[in-house]
Amino acid sequence: MIPVTELKTGRFFKLDGQPYQVVEYKHTKLGRGTANIKVKVRHLRTGSLSRKTFISGARVEPLETEIKELQYLYRDAHEAYFMDPRSFEQFSLPLSILGSKVDFFQEGGKVKIFFCQSKPVSVELPVSLTFRVKESPPGVKGNSATTSFKQVVLSNGLTVKAPLFIKKGDIIRIDTRTGDYIERVK
Repeated sequence: MIPVTELKTGRFFKLDGQPYQVVEYKHTKLGRGTANIKVKVRHLRTGSLSRKTFISGARVEPLETEIKELQYLYRDAHEAYFMDPRSFEQFSLPLSILGSKVDFFQEGGKVKIFFCQSKPVSVELPVSLTFRVKESPPGVKGNSATTSFKQVVLSNGLTVKAPLFIKKGDIIRIDTRTGDYIERVK
């Protein structure tokens, strides 16, 4: 058993026999009472999000996971498909569990997949990824007292806001947590 104070973002645990992953963690202490731990969790079987509240002394059962680096193949209307490059075994994950992370996958790219009891349950993305700009409207110069942005389409089809100087063919870095432009790589 692990204390709930160790339920940081990304941690896996079991509660009442159900597997969860922590999406958001908040520790609050008001006045003389005990501290409360509030977590936003994703159910690993259904992909649904919910909130759980614990008192600071509570404990939960850890969920043992294994990480494998797989190659992203493609997605259809319901699932994303991955392949182990060593054994050529294929796995799929429902889009409901992946959420917005699937927007950052690039065909043939490597993705870290968490497995629980030999079944894929979640993915881990790096903090930032690089993409080639596929489409970019011309930047309009003018009164720019503040930073101006335009919508660009990336090589994987994702649309993001980027500064006016970004043009087709540029390689840019995107924050996978927020989907925001970070910098132009080249």
